[in-house]
Amino acid sequence: MRLKWGKIILALVILILIVSIVILVFSKKSKENNENDDQQNVNEQPTVEKELQILDLESNTRPIAIMINNHKTAQPLQTGLNDAYLVYEIVVEGGITRLLAVFKDAETSRIGTIRSSRHYFLDYAEENDAIYVHFGWSPQAKSDILNLGINNINGMVNGSAFWRDTTLNVPTEHTVYTSIEGLEETIINKDYRKTTDKDNLLNYSVDEIDLSTMEGAIKANEVEIIYSGYQTNNFVYDEVNKVYKKYSNGELRKDYITGEIFTAKNIITYQVSNYSMDSKGRQEIDNIGSGKGYFISNGFAVPITWEKSSPSKQTIYKYLNGQEITVNDGNTYIQIQPKNKIIEIN
Repeated sequence: MRLKWGKIILALVILILIVSIVILVFSKKSKENNENDDQQNVNEQPTVEKELQILDLESNTRPIAIMINNHKTAQPLQTGLNDAYLVYEIVVEGGITRLLAVFKDAETSRIGTIRSSRHYFLDYAEENDAIYVHFGWSPQAKSDILNLGINNINGMVNGSAFWRDTTLNVPTEHTVYTSIEGLEETIINKDYRKTTDKDNLLNYSVDEIDLSTMEGAIKANEVEIIYSGYQTNNFVYDEVNKVYKKYSNGELRKDYITGEIFTAKNIITYQVSNYSMDSKGRQEIDNIGSGKGYFISNGFAVPITWEKSSPSKQTIYKYLNGQEITVNDGNTYIQIQPKNKIIEIN
């Protein structure tokens, strides 16, 4: 009887061992399958491509280029500039400068203040295939706009997209504003082409570009660009936000409505000759040709070349090795400075 119970106990032990082994093997296999499934799920996750924030490269919307008043009286009243993906600055009569702010797919409700056209700004509207917006014109600009058939919106003629802010307590010429919505309605009414097949002026990168290792790179924490005794610009690098804060004539510039500081992600600066062309001191600039300048972004500057073969052709910017520059994702200020004026990069 004792022997019989011994056999039963032995059989039970063996059975328990077999069951345990089976459970262990099954558990290990199940774990491996789950791990494989998890790895497969990871591998099957769709790749999320980065997209530019400054521009939709798939968009064929035609840009709008707007003449912005940069008189000292008007500088504190400027608004909407941070929505422009390009801003050109060029000297006009009296050493004053004006800005050409280029917008695309924007919804900005207040842009200004707006001033009259000068003919060489047309070259930069054309190189972007942009509809040109202004409030009045010089005789030279009027002649070129009419003779060249430039699609333009003149606030003195097509006034529905413009208004004056009479609360500003400044001379009337510094009070005109516009909006993208109002301009788009005028574009429809004038039956202007609303799309473009022209390439963007600049190449953009979604990944941060490090200029520090490039040929001729120098630190650029502060950039001073002197246009005249009337106008000096300073761009001061904000290392936290990786943009340059804009100063004009020693004052930090902010949006009149939002209070947002005007900033630039990229700065392109170069010099051209200028001279007076009439008794009122209106300027001509030698912007067709080639020369040298700087591309500045993320705290560094590198020397570049520029070339513009005709008024309507796009300006081509290249590194010293001959490769076209690529700018960081963000807005770009193009500072076209009078020749032999001071530029300091520190």
